[in-house]
Amino acid sequence: MELKKIQYPLTVCKVRNTDSIDISKDLYFVGKTDEEISLVCITSDTPEDALERDDGWRGFRIQGVLDFSLIGILSKISGILAENRIGIFAISTYNTDYILVKEENYGRALNILSESGYTIV
Repeated sequence: MELKKIQYPLTVCKVRNTDSIDISKDLYFVGKTDEEISLVCITSDTPEDALERDDGWRGFRIQGVLDFSLIGILSKISGILAENRIGIFAISTYNTDYILVKEENYGRALNILSESGYTIV
């Protein structure tokens, strides 16, 4: 299975409303619940009026389109990283899953996953 590196530093933040999110940007994820609006974006695209923010994330995605019948893909990757004491922030889209780790763990996470049989591209 291939894991594709995302080349940008990322930020996880909380915003008051969606008005400050520039949807013309290349990469962003929005999650809205009855309690909050969360945004993951390229660090340089973080809205100035973000209520809270956590910089220093890096990420990769599982390459290809994952069929909904596939079971355990994210679980296996997160388990490998957890065994090595690397926390994750996971995002799922219709097509695939994205895994974010703190920048200081990024290289180690990719090495561990490579040693576990994943191809890093």
